[in-house]
Parts: sequence; C-alpha cells; structure tokens
Amino acid sequence: MDRDFGSVRNLPSGRWQARYRGPDGKRRPAPMTFKTKREASRWLTLKEAEVARGEWVNPDAGNVLFGAWGRRWLDSIRPTVKPKTYASYLSLFRTQVEPHFGRMTLASIRPITVSEWVADMNARGLSASRIRQAHVVLSQIMQTATVNELIRISPCIGTKLPRLVVHEPTIITKEQGSKLVASAVAPHDLLIEIMLYAGLRVGEVFALRRKSIDLDSDSLRVSENLIEIEGRISFGTPKNHQVRDIQIPEFLTRKIRVHMEGIDSNGETLLFVNRKGNPLHYNAWRTWRFDPAVKEAGLDITPHDLRASHASWVADEFGVLAAGRRLGHSNTTITTRHYARRLEGKDGEVARGLNQGARATGDTPGAHSGHGPEDENPPDAPVPA
Repeated sequence: MDRDFGSVRNLPSGRWQARYRGPDGKRRPAPMTFKTKREASRWLTLKEAEVARGEWVNPDAGNVLFGAWGRRWLDSIRPTVKPKTYASYLSLFRTQVEPHFGRMTLASIRPITVSEWVADMNARGLSASRIRQAHVVLSQIMQTATVNELIRISPCIGTKLPRLVVHEPTIITKEQGSKLVASAVAPHDLLIEIMLYAGLRVGEVFALRRKSIDLDSDSLRVSENLIEIEGRISFGTPKNHQVRDIQIPEFLTRKIRVHMEGIDSNGETLLFVNRKGNPLHYNAWRTWRFDPAVKEAGLDITPHDLRASHASWVADEFGVLAAGRRLGHSNTTITTRHYARRLEGKDGEVARGLNQGARATGDTPGAHSGHGPEDENPPDAPVPA
C-alpha cells in the first residue's frame, strides 16, 4: 500500500482509525473505527483498490438532499417523456416519494430505508400497482444519482415489492359485441364497433379524424392518441410512439362512410365529439354512453375489454402475431399476457381435435397394447363428447 495514500493510527480509546487521500486530494477518515490495526489496514487496502479501479465516489457528493435532486430529475426528463407519463411521475413524487425521502440526503438512503417505505405504503392500503409505480420513480431518481456519481450504488436494487394482482380481461363473443353495439346510441355504436373490430385503445379512437380513414382501401391509420390530464385534453402519439395502419372489415368501412357524410369535410375533423363539438372526455363518455349500453346488453365489461376481445378473436383465428400487429405491440409476449386470452370452449375443441387425430392414427392408449378390446372405440366411431 502506498503510504502517501493512507495511514492507520491508534486512538486513545484503543480502537484504530484509517485515513486516506481521495482523488480530489482531500484526506478523509474511514466512516468507522476498527478493533485491530489489521482490520484498519485491510479496509485501507480495499479503499485504495477502489480508487485504482475508478469506482471511488466522493462521500461529500451524497450530501445533496433527495427532494432537490428529485425535482432536478423531473425537470430533466420532462422533454423526453409523454405528458401523461410525466404527470404520473410528478403525482407519485409529490404524494408518495418526496414526503418520505425529501429531507434525507442521497447518501443516507439505505436498502432498509426503501423496504420500510414500501411496508408503510402497504400498511396504508395502497395497491400493489401504485406501490410498484412509486418504486419506479424512486429507483429512477436514485439510478440517476448513481450515474452522476453522487452515490456508488442505488439502494433500490433488490427491494421486495408486493405481487401485482393481474385482473383478467373479460372476453366477449362477437354475438355479445353485436348486442352491445345495438344497445348504444349513435354515433357511439360506431365508436364501439371500431374498438371491437380494429382493436383501438379508447384514446386512439377518440383521436380519429377524417384524414385517419382511407375508405378506398378499407383501412385506418392510428397516428394520434387523446390524453386527458387533470381534466385537460391534449393530443399525442400512440403508446410507444407506434403509428400503425389497420385493415378493417368492409361492413365497418360502409358504416364509417355514412357517418362521415354527416360531419365537416375538413381532414382534421374528429370523427367523434361530444354535444358541444369538443373532444370526448373519458369519464363523461363512460357515464352517459358506454355504461348504459353495457347494462342494456346485459354485460359487465369495461372499454378496455373490447380491445382484449378483439385481440382474442384475431389470435384465435389468425394467430398471435396478427393480433399483436393490429394492437401495435412490438413483442407478442405483451399480446398473450395482457390481451389474447382463450375463448370459452376453444380449449375443449382443441383437446377433442387432438383426441380425434390420435384415434385416426391409432396412436391412443390401449390401441395396440392389449390393455383393452380393439373394437371398444374403432377409428370411425364418433368421438365421445
């Protein structure tokens, strides 16, 4: 060990202190004292190796208050994230993160501190989803502090979080979908039908304009998404910024054509607006248009279930890849995990089909093993239900 780097000394208490010179030229004591000279020397050797590897972090840098650093982080990400994402992060920071960590220094936040915070949120009855979202905000703030060399490692690594409860979407049949459409007031019946047969998100169908529709090619382009933040409406790009073109059934094109004949011919004109001619507000639309139609149709579903149903219909008939493309997913895992669920009865059909195929080839238990009469279930016999 280089003597210019550090030294150890015996204190009046009998314990040993290690001191070292950091890359900034300042001499600093170890954050703790040691029982023996050997322990103090070992700590000093490890610290010297840390400096040599370029992993040393100035311990004074972590004295920045978390609240100030968090607000700085929020300002830095604002231009790069969607307005709705920023609003969500800001809300979580103000309500869950800053009240707990705001007056602490970055260096004083330990893994146990984070775990205690998670436990406190859980005790206060916050949902697993909300807790996880708050942890994402804290984790990103602390990771940025790590990248900027204010702390050496994020205290959020390895935090045990509550298990997320996955709510299965309700998949309706095409017959139930038709009943729902018939129960809705025009033109919201068409809006619902577009969601069912194009798989659009609510914000995407609210943002459809005349120019979004190509009547000649039976297609529509999803290039915008209506966003509502604290009652204020704005338009942005679709989720993940993915613009996509979707082929729609001819019957839907005909209905859209008729609807467009009754609205302004300007390409920027929204297809669906409220009574005052303004963009639709989600809560009002659900209260006055969607929920009454659902009740009339005898169903218990949300608008999101329409997108999930569309995905399941497409996946069931044309495969998951086709469903994922229509929904704008870059990864089919997302499609299968959240949207494309098995339709009731289809799993049984698959099993019966496999059973029929096995019988046709004679590849069924007992067919050649002598464990049962050969004529018990001959290949041409009907498959038992």
